[in-house]
Amino acid sequence: MNRIGDASNPASVDYSTSDGTASERRDYITALGTLNFGAGETTKSFIVLINSDAYVEGTETFNVTLSNASGAILGDPSIATVHIIDSPAGDSSPIDDAQDYVCQHYHDFLNRQPDVSGLAFWTSNLTSCGTDQQCLDTKRVNVSGAFYLSIEFQQTGFLVERLYKTAYGDGDGTSTLGGSHHLAVPIVRLREFLADSQQIGQGVIVGQPGWEAALENNKRAFTESFVARSRFTTALPLTMTAAQFVAQLNANAGNPLSTSERDQLAGELATNTRTRAEVLRAIAEHQNLVNAEFNRGFVLMQFFGYLRRNPNDPQDTDYTGYDFWLTKLNAFQGNYQNAEMVKAFLSSIEYRQRFGP
Repeated sequence: MNRIGDASNPASVDYSTSDGTASERRDYITALGTLNFGAGETTKSFIVLINSDAYVEGTETFNVTLSNASGAILGDPSIATVHIIDSPAGDSSPIDDAQDYVCQHYHDFLNRQPDVSGLAFWTSNLTSCGTDQQCLDTKRVNVSGAFYLSIEFQQTGFLVERLYKTAYGDGDGTSTLGGSHHLAVPIVRLREFLADSQQIGQGVIVGQPGWEAALENNKRAFTESFVARSRFTTALPLTMTAAQFVAQLNANAGNPLSTSERDQLAGELATNTRTRAEVLRAIAEHQNLVNAEFNRGFVLMQFFGYLRRNPNDPQDTDYTGYDFWLTKLNAFQGNYQNAEMVKAFLSSIEYRQRFGP
């Protein structure tokens, strides 16, 4: 993307993708974010990931929309149409191929193209089974689960889920499992999750030089912008005392802090030793919250990652499916292999139909 004219001042513009004849659940990965131009910068880019599938579809399109320009004026048009050229369809779904299967997990969980070493490692993990189908079935589940368990996802996507819980508490869902009832559910929704996890993960590839610094810089910038959002300042007004602010975040998060930790954070906020963003992050990254929220995040990502939808979006009408899998995962103490949760989503018609008939 190019900026023309006077580029002496910083500028920013939001971007988002939307369906044309192509589908974000199947053909490409939704891209949402903001491009920030420093003073003198005239060119910025972002990536939209394209998925492989076995459908014969011809050329398909999706849209890229620019909006909310700051420090610049949008040119005309502000919406571009992108064409996806159909590749020859194979006889089987691409996710039945080891390398394509791994590549899709990078798209769905880490919002990026695979790095060479990571792709080779996980692909060889699958191909080592040879023709042993039982071995392959087991390793496909374990490779898939490893993406949720990875440091990269835990520090990006799972962190976003915990930040929303700390800031806003739980959502209210309904389920018919064992009779109609209400249940507390993660409040973050798919599109805001994608936008925020893509921002935190931008340029981060765990294991490559400088990844820790890049991740830390991204986290710091993201949480500072997060607490400046109107939704956050409405829920947690600047008129709150430091003690009230910390107490509310702690309550939203399920009270992971000890009394001494809560008092320390409140004191540090009151004396400007820590900012609101730093307090939010300290609670969201607290190990007690990580442990308590781990299974809920895992189940949520079955819907976000594999099915590319919210748990109560069609084909579901409420949170019964989410409730079922969380209950089962909890019963197996988080053991996703014994609970057969990942296996069930990978073999589901809804997941497989993203990639082939």
